[in-house]
Amino acid sequence: MTTEIFQYGRYCCIYQLVRESRKTVRLSVRPDQLVVLRCPEEASLDQVNRFLRRKWVWIKKQKQYFSQFCGIPTTKEYVSGTSFLYLGRQYQLIVCDALEDSAVIGRGKITVFINSRANQERRVERILIHWYLTKSKSIFQERLAEMLLRFDLKIIPHLVIKKMQKRWGSFVRGKTIILNPRLIQASKDCIDYVIAHELCHYTYKRHDKNFYKLLSNKFRGWEKIKAKLEFRLGTSIVYIPGGIFSE
Repeated sequence: MTTEIFQYGRYCCIYQLVRESRKTVRLSVRPDQLVVLRCPEEASLDQVNRFLRRKWVWIKKQKQYFSQFCGIPTTKEYVSGTSFLYLGRQYQLIVCDALEDSAVIGRGKITVFINSRANQERRVERILIHWYLTKSKSIFQERLAEMLLRFDLKIIPHLVIKKMQKRWGSFVRGKTIILNPRLIQASKDCIDYVIAHELCHYTYKRHDKNFYKLLSNKFRGWEKIKAKLEFRLGTSIVYIPGGIFSE
């Protein structure tokens, strides 16, 4: 089984290719929006791509159908051993006793220190969410500064971090960029893509051909990065609730 990227015009998606002893091709889209294509062992990628080009509209419709259920947060246990995403990598949660509540990251682990075992999971959840939001404020500001170097804008946008149900980002009134805090779970290239996308809205408000021409000029290969972002965070990994952080 391998992970492949299918691109047809502006449409792009990641799928799992399974080669097995069979004579036909079977295409499916799971409720988590994962696309799986099973094909004969001897099938070439060119043959697979030709098949997908005939089915891309069906794939898009299936993913759109299942996407309506992705706003429901996934239940997560805040106990030692549970895995959490941060900047595109999986980290194991470790809970330890300490004099003060805090959280640190390192060596593949996110360690949460708590000063009381009362309501442990609720306490760990609160500490971890605050840690995520604090990291978001720092990392997003850093990536915004980096992306601004690619643009010749007359303003420096104000950054706001705010939970959104259906968007990764938004550009408001030509001066404010809003980013979804869940983006901190994605890799930096995914964060950069969302920021670049929103910065393009300073010049073009609508998603027309001029907008995508500018986006392709400022962020080459954005289609694959967008597909990776939707593949990794298509369903809730960690639910980061309310609160607004601004800089």
